Amino acid sequence: MDYQTLIVTEENGVGTIMMNRPTLLNALNTQMRAEILHAVRDLGGRMRALVLTGAGRAFCSGQDLGGGVSVDELDLERILREEYEPMLQAITDCPLPVIAAVNGAAAGAGANLALAADVVIAARSAVFIQAFTRIGLIPDAGGTYWLPRQVGFARAMGLGLFAEPVTAEQAAAMGMIWAAVDDDAFEGEWRARAGQLAKGPSVAYRALKQAIRASQQNDFDQQLSLEAQLQGECGRSRDFLEGVMAFLEKRPARFEGR
Repeated sequence: MDYQTLIVTEENGVGTIMMNRPTLLNALNTQMRAEILHAVRDLGGRMRALVLTGAGRAFCSGQDLGGGVSVDELDLERILREEYEPMLQAITDCPLPVIAAVNGAAAGAGANLALAADVVIAARSAVFIQAFTRIGLIPDAGGTYWLPRQVGFARAMGLGLFAEPVTAEQAAAMGMIWAAVDDDAFEGEWRARAGQLAKGPSVAYRALKQAIRASQQNDFDQQLSLEAQLQGECGRSRDFLEGVMAFLEKRPARFEGR
């Protein structure tokens, strides 16, 4: 696909999707959402890890409220159902580990796009803003799902009601993201983490994602049953055999991802 709003690269098993509307702080429009959906599905079938990041000084400022469409013509329900939901589902359902490398401000739907990833690594100068109530809306793009699970009821409610910026360091402390990294070390950190995942046991990563995401709805018995099923699948993989042999031979494992 000839991407117009993204820069997509592939290197050593890592697919990187960079949102590329820097003059608009990578605001999400219809085309960008469709291109992210396509890129995640395409790279998810060929790579071993994915990274989602932004060009310029922002990660993503959320919904593009310009583009020649007047506010009273915006059908937000249709946009969410037809454009956001497929994109977000593609990210959460992707069989690969997905890293959101938050290079700058992540606001509104942009913040919740990041939270849909498996791991969020943010530059220390980045901020997260649930900006919705500032314009008379509620957090969407999965915000009301992820926030209570990541930071708890009280903080989720406060983040939504007050719509105040949260620094990357605060986000890490409250469990919203994995890590806040000094700006000068940020790119090196997310690239190293993505490279680590791309060389890892892909069968186990896929099963781990499925198990942890299912735990949001499963009761304990259901989760134990799913763990047993998925562990059986991992135990039949070449990665498991290689991992055991490497352990016994006291050498680094060379996982093939199958």
